[in-house]
Amino acid sequence: MEGREEERKGGGGGGAAATAGATTPGMNLKNLVSREYYGHKKKVHSVAWNCLGTKLASGSIDHTARIWSIDPHGHSKVKDIELRGHTDSVDQLCWDPKHPDTVATAAADKTIRLWDARSGKCQVVELSGENINITYKPDGTEIAVGNKEDELTIVDVKMLKATVKQKFHYEINEIAWKKTGELFFITTGLGQVEVFKYPNFKESYKLGAHTAGCYCIAMDPLDRYFAVGSADSLVSLWNVNELLCVKTFTKLEWPVRTVSFNHTGEFIAYASEDPFIDIANVQTGRSIHQIPCKAAMNSVEWNPKYNLLAYAGDDKNKYQTDEGVFSGYLALKAHN
Repeated sequence: MEGREEERKGGGGGGAAATAGATTPGMNLKNLVSREYYGHKKKVHSVAWNCLGTKLASGSIDHTARIWSIDPHGHSKVKDIELRGHTDSVDQLCWDPKHPDTVATAAADKTIRLWDARSGKCQVVELSGENINITYKPDGTEIAVGNKEDELTIVDVKMLKATVKQKFHYEINEIAWKKTGELFFITTGLGQVEVFKYPNFKESYKLGAHTAGCYCIAMDPLDRYFAVGSADSLVSLWNVNELLCVKTFTKLEWPVRTVSFNHTGEFIAYASEDPFIDIANVQTGRSIHQIPCKAAMNSVEWNPKYNLLAYAGDDKNKYQTDEGVFSGYLALKAHN
């Protein structure tokens, strides 16, 4: 099924993206144009941009991923391809940080797949559990995968084999490497962030981050901070070198599902079941804009080159079931 595009002005729906022409704390985010991309048969769990900011990947519970070739300035018609092969929900995906046409998907079918976004062909790595979290090491040489059985696996990209497997006896959630690669972060259901020296995994720090489980993590592109979203509805901002919390963002009332820094590190977007995505200034901590949502958000992701925000959520149709062709869409908002 071919994806399609619709444009509207104003607030977003269940899945969207946003741009603004300026990068100042007072930038105008009011007059935005929304472009919604329809393609998935069921809701989208994850969205991610490639390193050039020209392609957006989406992963869905319909067992597929899609690649959307998008002009960040909105001047040309969107093109998309469907990536078929998984036999269960695609829960998270990420792009090779060094290659703009390689994307990795993690699925509940106990595999990860590395796709060529041009041809739609893939390489398969079979793992031991239902995969829910995936991230590339910043140099592109390794992939970390977390599953529902709270097992962490490190996969060597060249060999396509697992080099590390570690079982945890408590809930582990989103994972991330420090930009320089020497630290590895794991969010946990204990309200902590575990920080490991990489690659030996021997020395670790346990940061008492939140009063409830930590669900998501994002790394500042300037390598100054990392942000953690929690079931206590808060997002905490941490100094990545001193491992100290410097502020919290407090606009949401529901568990935080997703968080992302923009390309300059000036802004942070985070979302939950609240009826909006909050965008805040990282330095002041103040909310500068809220994007209305019709559904709980599963994923927000800033473009790595522009103030363009992709997001996707739990959209329903008028019968309150997962919307078919009209669900799992993505939208773009561009400054007029």
